[in-house]
Formats: sequence, structure tokens, C-alpha cells
Amino acid sequence: MYALKRELKVNHKQSGFLAGCAGFSRFVYNYGLSIMMSSWDNDCVKASDAKRLTAIKKIFTNVTKKNPDFAWCNQYSSRIYQNSLRDLKKAFSRWRDPKLCSGIPQFKKKRHQCSFTVDDGHGKRLVKAGKFITIPTLGTFRIKEAIPFNCGSQTFTISREAGKWFVSFKIEACPLPSMKHTHKKVGVDLGVKCFATLSDHTKIETPSSIKKAKIKLSKLQGRNRKKVLGNGQTKQKPSKNAHKYYQKLRQQHQHIANSREDFLQKETTRLAQTYQEIKIEDLNVSGMLANHKLAEAISLLGFYRFRELLTYKQEFHGFKLTLVDRWFPSSKTCHKCGHKQDMPLKERIYVCGGCGLIVDRDINAAINIEGWEPGFT
Repeated sequence: MYALKRELKVNHKQSGFLAGCAGFSRFVYNYGLSIMMSSWDNDCVKASDAKRLTAIKKIFTNVTKKNPDFAWCNQYSSRIYQNSLRDLKKAFSRWRDPKLCSGIPQFKKKRHQCSFTVDDGHGKRLVKAGKFITIPTLGTFRIKEAIPFNCGSQTFTISREAGKWFVSFKIEACPLPSMKHTHKKVGVDLGVKCFATLSDHTKIETPSSIKKAKIKLSKLQGRNRKKVLGNGQTKQKPSKNAHKYYQKLRQQHQHIANSREDFLQKETTRLAQTYQEIKIEDLNVSGMLANHKLAEAISLLGFYRFRELLTYKQEFHGFKLTLVDRWFPSSKTCHKCGHKQDMPLKERIYVCGGCGLIVDRDINAAINIEGWEPGFT
């Protein structure tokens, strides 16, 4: 499967309509969750989650929608609330699955990300190449980036991010794997000071645009630290300037996320097309985030996303990804003689106590990662 995501070019009327669709989806989700929880209080009702949700769907279709107080629901497509209840069913399935360790479904709030899903009940719909897309039950919209080829999809998800609307859908296709690699293998050492150091002495620095965007975000938050942003407990509503601040804050967060994603996508693609085998450490990112001194830098760089992208690009580009044991002392071991010694984070140069080798700490670790084999300690 291959996914496409495009930004929609919408006017005020279309934006308001899409926001209404997202609100309708959120209302149905909360409606189903509320009745679902209420049904648990009745011990006489013994049924599975699927049967309960099926009954809730019938109640909403035959009773609630026909109530004059809920006549506004009829102006939106039935495919919206059907997919909303389907999402609720998936949420309960994840909660019941002990392997996923997912929490109980929570009520959606308006301030959360707006999204909803529609589908074509008659099967797959043709999506033509170009800068227009026809979404089932919603109509035709312009998109900023053209779709490069004709394709088909049945389900479309519309979401709002930082005031911009996007549509995403899946197609049954994938790029042909590229086997033309110029190098055999490489070890990659991830770090905070330098994002990645390769065993061939190549270093990948974090783009300055991400650092500048983070500084801009900090200044924006600092200048507005005394602004009245509303209080849900006292029911104090945020001011108009607070709403403007929220919008700027969302846009800045989205800018940082887009810059990081662009950087990670390009670098992982370059590595995937260059090397036949890539070895990286199996980092415990959640444990690393517990260090309050490094948590901000680690979360900004996106170590887990880097590994995630390399994992799914194996099939696309035909390389092999090897995860090195997280307890392997790559930074403490001399790659020349195998001598081990303690290496605090503040020491950036590795001076071997065995053979006297002087080498950059990150390059030494990357070379050790490249030479690691399963069973090696």
C-alpha cells in the first residue's frame, strides 16, 4: 500500500463546511462513546462491543436523526457518522487487546485535531491526475500539489493542521526497488550535537532552519507568557488576541514538524539509495527522554522517526537494515584494539588507554556499529 497526502485549496465557505463535517464526526463519536459507557451500568445487557455499537448505530439512524432537535445532522453525509462509529469500534478493539496496552477511548474535544473520514459505498473511485480531486459525498476540491498519475481509492481522510486542510488516501501501489547501491554497508551513530555520524567519516548535521524555528517558538511563547489564554474551570474565555496567539503557535509548531520531516525523508532516502546495508543502534528513545537535560533536543531531532523511515524504505530501495543491540558499548570500545573504557558525554575525543588511538568519539562509535555482528558483546 502507498499513501498520498495533499493540501486542499479551500475558500471560507468550503473551510466552514469541512469544519462542520469534522464537528459532526466528533459529535457522533462522543455520542456513541457516551451510550456505550451508559450501557455498562445495566447488568441485564450482556453483549459484545460490536453488538452494542451496531445497536447504537441503529438508534442514531432511526431515532436521533429524526428528532427535530438534531435535524442539523441531516445536512451532512451519512458516510461521516458511519466511519466515525467505525473508528470508535477500532478504539475499543485496541483497548481490549492486551498486546497493544491502549487506554480506554476518551471523549474528543473541539481543540483537538479536526479530522473525519468518508468513503464510497460503491467501491473504489477514480482519482484523476491533476490539481483537482473529487471526494465522495463532499464534492470537488482544488489541491496545491498535483497528483502525478491516475489512481483509485475508496476511503479518504480529511484533516486540519494549523488551519490548513489536507486529504489523504491509500492506493495499491509501491515504488520499484532500486538495487543500484554504490557502497556495501555503513554504521550510523545518532547523537545530539551531530545528528548522525557515519562510519565512512561522513557527518549529517541538523539543519539550521530547525534550530532557528525552535528559537522563534521559544521567543513567541516567552513574549506571551502573561497573556490570558482562558480557563476551563472558571469558564473564562480566551481573548481575541489569545486566539491569534494560538493560531501563530500552531503554525510555528507545524513549521518545525514539516522542516524535521523534510530533513528526515531526504536523508533516509539518500542513505537507502547509497548503501546496501545500514546498521543503527536500537535506541531506547522513551528512556532517553527521561533525561530532562537532553529530552528537548532528542524530541526535536526525531530519532524514532529516523528509524521508522528506514524500516519501511527497506522494501522500496532494496537495502538491509540491521538493528544493533542497545547494550553494545559502541562509544566505550576502541575500534582498533577492542579496549573498553568509560566515556562521559562531555568527552568528545576518544583517547584509547590501550593502543593510544586518538579519534572522534562519534566516528569511533559508528565504526564499531558497522563491525557489530549478532552475538557480539
